[in-house]
Amino acid sequence: MITKNGSLPDQPPPTNSIGVIGWLRRNLFASVLNTLLTFLALYIIYLGIVPAVNWVFVNSDWVGDSRDACSSGGACWVFIAARINLFMYGFYPEEGYWRINLAFAILVLLLVLLNIRQVPRRGWIAAFTLIGYPIIAFYLFYGGAFGLTVVDTHNWGGLSLTLILSGVGIVASLPIGVVLALGRNSQMPIVKAASIVFIEFWRGVPLITVLFMSSVMLPLFLPEGTSFDKLLRAMIGIVLFESAYMAEVVRGGLAAIPRGQYEAAKALGLNYWKSMTLIILPQALKLVIPGIVNTFIALFKDTTLVLIIGLFDLLTTIEAGFKHVSWLGFAVEGYVFAALIYWIFCFSMSRYSQNLERKLHTGHAR
Repeated sequence: MITKNGSLPDQPPPTNSIGVIGWLRRNLFASVLNTLLTFLALYIIYLGIVPAVNWVFVNSDWVGDSRDACSSGGACWVFIAARINLFMYGFYPEEGYWRINLAFAILVLLLVLLNIRQVPRRGWIAAFTLIGYPIIAFYLFYGGAFGLTVVDTHNWGGLSLTLILSGVGIVASLPIGVVLALGRNSQMPIVKAASIVFIEFWRGVPLITVLFMSSVMLPLFLPEGTSFDKLLRAMIGIVLFESAYMAEVVRGGLAAIPRGQYEAAKALGLNYWKSMTLIILPQALKLVIPGIVNTFIALFKDTTLVLIIGLFDLLTTIEAGFKHVSWLGFAVEGYVFAALIYWIFCFSMSRYSQNLERKLHTGHAR
């Protein structure tokens, strides 16, 4: 049908150029070479996926309480089920599992409330999360108050210890890193020099060396008879190490802010700290969200190095599990389980950062 101006009306696009068919044609079958590469890739995937699915699901064993239940030739997930308490809680007393569960349940609840915009007084909730919650979590984990029995830190372990180390490192390294980044950009020579020395020193030393020094060498410099908890030493070493890397990430964000923003802050009559907290830092931190989350992910995985000082994190407890005489030969299942746990947490942090970027519009699309 011809319109009033003599032109034909717009026709719908061909069905083979839109939807799933259109996507397949554009991305997988755009040419003869692309078609051949697509079929080759599918064949390679088939060669790897089918045996993996058979091993993980079809021929696997799920029910039982000993290695005798694993007779199908596939994965023995009975090993994971039988040792799951060790993997989650380490050597924490079984009657105290509820304390760990309650501590993490409170944390999850607080994080959920902080991510719901309709919740009133989110600022107070954030303050409680940063100040009040660590005190509650400490007494739940360690005890010594409110009738809770004391559980020494050498009994902590498994996934709970990994989350404690990474959580403390993440929360403490960010503000310290921000202060170091500001110090490195400072116009005061002494502050700038001290920040540069701190950052370059900690970035030039491997984390495994930091943990070894904090556990073995640090007590040698303390007064005789001074007791310093091994877990606390590891936390301090991790925080100092990660704060140096965080400082460089934040400094990159500060360098990306146009000079006009600094000049605008001065034109408004703001002093240094007000201009930084109200104008410069909010923009800089939004720009470096991917770098910050990447540092957090690296920290979460680097906690496995605490093995060097005798702390039993998730990976170490899994290795201790399949090295037990009753479960020899099930290392693959243990490592697959560990990889799955680490992937879940790292992927969750990655997706959350992407969601945060979209919410804050940090893409700066033109």
